[in-house]
Amino acid sequence: MVQAALLEQFHYLFDEFILSNISEFGTLTTFQTNDIIMDIGQELTHVPLLLEGNIKVLREDQNGNELLLYVLESGDTCSMSLTCCMAKSKSKIRAVADKDSTVIMIPNEKMSEWFHSNESWRNFILQSYQVRFNEMLETIDTLAFMKMDERLLKYLIDHVKLNASKTIAKTHQEIAEDLNTSRVVISRLLKQLENEEKIKLSRNKIDVLDF
Repeated sequence: MVQAALLEQFHYLFDEFILSNISEFGTLTTFQTNDIIMDIGQELTHVPLLLEGNIKVLREDQNGNELLLYVLESGDTCSMSLTCCMAKSKSKIRAVADKDSTVIMIPNEKMSEWFHSNESWRNFILQSYQVRFNEMLETIDTLAFMKMDERLLKYLIDHVKLNASKTIAKTHQEIAEDLNTSRVVISRLLKQLENEEKIKLSRNKIDVLDF
């Protein structure tokens, strides 16, 4: 059960029927930074609806290297988890809390039921697919057409916009993992950006000065 007051921010997305049903059937779950919310190979029984926080959605190769696909914000759901739930297949992604996050978990059967019977929920699901598809195309373009220094700067700028803060509390290793490269490469490129006076480096944080 989810308190109705917590769902007020979703009035622009859903009608009263869906809000009432989310309140009745949803389960409120909290995650701390770096907690795994769903993992590769996991049987998915619920669809996540992000109430607050940020969630990184990642893919992993055969060697255990991770690639950041996109980041979920408040009001978002994960289209890949939707696909797995509807197909009753195992998760092909890993979702990790990028900062402390609160998620409403919605049972699969309700997600499918509402999709066929309610326009506001159906529109939300279809729009979520479109947004996540566009983000994955952007990720592919970044990998295919941008050099690592350009990818790094874009990554920093995206985080500034996402969190509405020019201070990024991440280690060089964490950034390297998100961009699927080595810490040495990231440290060198960050130092280069600092020399260009685009960022200022401190212990476990980066201040973006110019973008």
